Amino acid sequence: MELLKLATEWAKAEVFSTRFFIYFAIFFLAASAGFWQLGKTDLAKAYTIPMLIAGLLLLTIGLGLFYTNKNRITQFEKAYSLDKVAFKDAEITRAESTLKEYSTVVFKAIPILICIAALCILFFDGPRWRAYSITTIAMLVVILLVDGTAHARITNYYKQLKAIEIKK
Repeated sequence: MELLKLATEWAKAEVFSTRFFIYFAIFFLAASAGFWQLGKTDLAKAYTIPMLIAGLLLLTIGLGLFYTNKNRITQFEKAYSLDKVAFKDAEITRAESTLKEYSTVVFKAIPILICIAALCILFFDGPRWRAYSITTIAMLVVILLVDGTAHARITNYYKQLKAIEIKK
């Protein structure tokens, strides 16, 4: 039962965390609307489309992860009741896979993309290039913030999974 409680608490924390993608998405969408309605300069008008795209991407990520983890909670109970050992093994495998993805995508690819966007600000002078680059950096920083906490959570979850002994 300790295993099910651990998995359920982890999934609930993930559901809570993914809401921040949705909150930031709303912020980006509101900023897009604000730039569209109130933008007077070329640079301000140039932010409309990138902010809209970033908001929609963050909203898609947030809603996808929210519903995936919400459904996972009920699946945990079913899988645990069928076979505790298989459930633990499946969770360990999933956690290991997720940790590898984080180390590759979140902590390597995203910083590289941020650097590329920053270089675009330096080398391209147009308002659209600046708007797209700055918005990209802002969106990727949001992803790093939310996924950084998720990485810490899944690392802790993985360690706790490994430590649990299952009685048959």
